[in-house]
Amino acid sequence: MPATSNAPLKCWLPDLPRFGSAHPLRRLLLRADRLDDGAKGYLSGLAGYFPCGERMPAAALTREHLAHDAGDALWLSADPAWVQPDLTGARLLACGQLQLSMGEAQALAEPLQPVFAEAGITLEVTAPDRWHLRLPPQTALPDFAAPEQALGEDLYQHLPQGEEGRRWRLLLNEVQVLLHQHAVNAERRARGLPPVNSVWLWGGGSLPAQLRAALAGVISEDLLLQALAARAGIALQARSDESLHAARAGWLIDLQDLSADDIAGRCWPALQSLARRQPLVFAFASGERWLHRPWHRLRFWRRTA
Repeated sequence: MPATSNAPLKCWLPDLPRFGSAHPLRRLLLRADRLDDGAKGYLSGLAGYFPCGERMPAAALTREHLAHDAGDALWLSADPAWVQPDLTGARLLACGQLQLSMGEAQALAEPLQPVFAEAGITLEVTAPDRWHLRLPPQTALPDFAAPEQALGEDLYQHLPQGEEGRRWRLLLNEVQVLLHQHAVNAERRARGLPPVNSVWLWGGGSLPAQLRAALAGVISEDLLLQALAARAGIALQARSDESLHAARAGWLIDLQDLSADDIAGRCWPALQSLARRQPLVFAFASGERWLHRPWHRLRFWRRTA
């Protein structure tokens, strides 16, 4: 069941080290109560609000949210990605958010679809930056790293390993060969845009039959968080000045995708106003958590950490 008004308003933020000592949020934390650490990272953070078992079935959830046809099929995300070779291997520099049009996405996916079809897999271009694989039932899935775990790091350290992962590594190699000289990528380079020269496989699983959350509602621009809220049957609002100022007890404000500067500029007036009116939990993607109550502003003696 959704949370009631007895639960504090929660605010999900980027890693704490991103906030410099002069950031206004740091001054607020000085007067707040430190709580036990919570989940670290993107998927773990989401699972803390929406328990989904051992694996977060991100692919099935986002497919259902966008196309409403996930059913009981097994899904795997295959999001378009940019990989940059270097002296020791290759690094994942971007996954999704590559400014693709639907026409570009479909053209890039076209030569890949027969490769997956030969393996009994259907490649679906659900949205320009969200591609999905519909897998045969009972397909054994190895552990796939979420994009957040691999971004900026050696690609091959995060590919599924062992004999179970061999099939997927071979498929990925074929995909990269086909995308390497694709005409769309030549056009993108001419426009100063990064190529789409790989896909990132992650988030495998089936749609959960039932999903519960200890939240009354969510304010977010994140697709997976929106999909989770919709599946759990709780209220969902887009992030805006109006929705932030109107946030209330039991809701989750998602700011973890923003920079510390954006939060200090665009979001700070609303956060400061909320902190004066109601209890507010600040939960950082790096795990640290604080509870700030309105009367904590009177702790004027807390001037240093």
